[in-house]
Amino acid sequence: MTPIHEPLSEEAAARLVQVAALTKSPFVIRGGGTRSLHAAPEGADVLSARGLAGIVAYNPAEMTMTARAGTPLEVVEAALAEKRQMLAFEPPDLRGVLGSSGIPTIGGVFAANASGPRRLTAGAARDSLLGLRFVNGRGEVVKAGGRVMKNVTGLDLVKLLAGSHGALALITEVTFRLLPVPETAATILVSGLNDAEAAAAMATAMSMSVEVSGAAHLPESVRGRFAGGALPEGAATALRLEGLSASVEVRAQKLAAAMAGFGRVARLDAEVTARLWREVRDAAPYADGTARPLWRVSVAPTAGQQLVAALRLETGVDAFYDWQGGLVWLRMEASPEAALLRRYIKAVGGGHATLLRARPEVLAAGEAFQPQAEAVAALQGRVKASFDPDGLFVSRMMG
Repeated sequence: MTPIHEPLSEEAAARLVQVAALTKSPFVIRGGGTRSLHAAPEGADVLSARGLAGIVAYNPAEMTMTARAGTPLEVVEAALAEKRQMLAFEPPDLRGVLGSSGIPTIGGVFAANASGPRRLTAGAARDSLLGLRFVNGRGEVVKAGGRVMKNVTGLDLVKLLAGSHGALALITEVTFRLLPVPETAATILVSGLNDAEAAAAMATAMSMSVEVSGAAHLPESVRGRFAGGALPEGAATALRLEGLSASVEVRAQKLAAAMAGFGRVARLDAEVTARLWREVRDAAPYADGTARPLWRVSVAPTAGQQLVAALRLETGVDAFYDWQGGLVWLRMEASPEAALLRRYIKAVGGGHATLLRARPEVLAAGEAFQPQAEAVAALQGRVKASFDPDGLFVSRMMG
């Protein structure tokens, strides 16, 4: 059984790394373990942040919070809900699609740069991160950034660690900004569009001054697996509006009128809207209890439907789109088809694909992550050497 270390303080975590540096003993960094794809590599212990828990500071007036990395996400969200505040970037819960357990942690959210549908307007998780503390590969405790946005000291370092998946350091504390919870929300739904028509409709909606905060297209193959099957027949193109009730009403009318030229228009109320976008966020149609390969693909918004159309000519795929078509949740029916997928990603202008789910032997083959260009890989190597000169932190994880 792989040894798991759960230090209860930052100082204890630093001492563990210092000892490991002397013996050249590797660690896999883990938060709540909800995104782990692989067992720890042979000879590596697990260094978990779960013992580093608790909200350090919360200033609702300034809309900022500081929490230790192992703090459960549900604890953070419960504290924010009392003040009608929220994490702007809607971190997804992928336990359903990954078949994993554990409790998501706030440190894990930022280590994975986990971002949901509102990324279109609010930015990714890293854009909300103001500062952090971490233990590097030398066992040194480092502080970067600050508790207010105007303090930009170390801001690039903060953004660098967000999305590093535990490959550079053990994040021990994070400071992040918040947003007020919208008073209400509604979704304008356009039915019956094919993927290309939906891409045009979403582009039109995003160009309008109605402040769309979510744009997704759900082809007929997945439409019935959203919102309890309550969506109208036909593929569904969903456009979310949020804010004050009076504002949402005016904007919804304007958006519905513009979308009527594309297809049948319906409007979803706040309750159905909340459920629908939570399911979009969590890729709920693919929480099917199978190991069928599931990719998370990021491309230019106009390229998503082109990519899927090309793949359908050669292999069996199922897909839906978020981020105005720029995020494609892509489930293969049989093998991951990594080489084919990446060839077509390059053909449509480039992007990034991560294999979230597959049989263990497929994941072990090392095709889960996007290969880097030689220059980028060299730069990453220099960054890694700066943070972790002895290569103690081995990352075969999703976060």
